[in-house]
Amino acid sequence: MTTAVLKSSKSSPANDVDRYDWDEIGANLNAFGAAVLPKLLPPPECEAIAALYAQEKYFRSHIHMARHGFGRGEYRYFKYPLPSRIAGLRTALYGRVAPIANGWNERMQLAARYPQIHADYLKLCHDAGQTRPTPLLLQYGPGDFNCLHQDLYGELAFPLQVTVLLSAPGRDFAGGEFVLTEQRPRMQSRVEVVPLDQGDAVLFAVHNRPVQGSKGAYRVNMRHAVSRLRTGRRHTLGIIFHDAK
Repeated sequence: MTTAVLKSSKSSPANDVDRYDWDEIGANLNAFGAAVLPKLLPPPECEAIAALYAQEKYFRSHIHMARHGFGRGEYRYFKYPLPSRIAGLRTALYGRVAPIANGWNERMQLAARYPQIHADYLKLCHDAGQTRPTPLLLQYGPGDFNCLHQDLYGELAFPLQVTVLLSAPGRDFAGGEFVLTEQRPRMQSRVEVVPLDQGDAVLFAVHNRPVQGSKGAYRVNMRHAVSRLRTGRRHTLGIIFHDAK
């Protein structure tokens, strides 16, 4: 998997997202189910977002993974209104990935199509009873990990999502690699480990993605996880485009 090329930009959510080569990102998604957006956030901004974790006023719920069999570690879901920087990135990223998601559904012969504007998609979620925001902050300490899973929170689920690494590998923590698995029909599963630096984002498939075969496109089932943290503390920002029931 190659890393998307950066173009020069003035800092704003739209500019930060538009500076990438989205043709290359689409090619990586089609080939591997994931694409890296390098340096989406600068280190000071990563650290400022990670520092929100201790401030309960920003969050609607606090999950301890071990209590639910999800792994070890914890995370907090933001409440509305989202912090402006996170809301802006969510909106800007959605505008870029909606055409990719529509292309995937067409290839997989799925009827769902996604509007170009994120607010229009959120209205569909809210009309379906999915009204709770899903962006989240995750925190891992030594020995923590996240089991293979899919972030599906209701009938409506957008097929792509984003994770941003807020901590610095080698300085803040060791271990804790981002992992994807791909379950292929009548074949053994394929594993993809995605290296990330502080501020890098990975855009990846939530559930299914199309893979081109000799008789046309077929669906593969995707799951993602985080391997065991050896030392330190690791924070990540998750940007999920659908809301939850």
